[in-house]
Amino acid sequence: QVQLLESGGGLVQAGGSLRLSCAASGRTFSWYAMGWFRQAPGKEREFVASISRSGILRYYTDSVKGRFTISRDNAKNTVYLQMNSLRPEDTAVYYCNGPVDVVGGTPRQARYDYWGQGTQVTVSS
Repeated sequence: QVQLLESGGGLVQAGGSLRLSCAASGRTFSWYAMGWFRQAPGKEREFVASISRSGILRYYTDSVKGRFTISRDNAKNTVYLQMNSLRPEDTAVYYCNGPVDVVGGTPRQARYDYWGQGTQVTVSS
């Protein structure tokens, strides 16, 4: 199992940008599809984006398409989430997880229900 540490969150105005990082431990990091998820207050955790082992394939939930970009650096055991044009509705605690399994044709479900501390993203209007 991969150990995960998210960072890079903060307070930003609507329209601003943030870059989240997720440092993973474990030599098998590059074996897994990885994903970002988020949980807003009073809501269930939801899928945001995922990336294949090689980094070639990327998937996004509809609400972030065109604004967020997921990437990974297997040499650094790190996955990133570049978030642009942020909106107040993006406010949530963001988590990374992996491996990510396919549901409905998209790798969007964390295989293990084990989560790190997450990183808080707050977007003011």
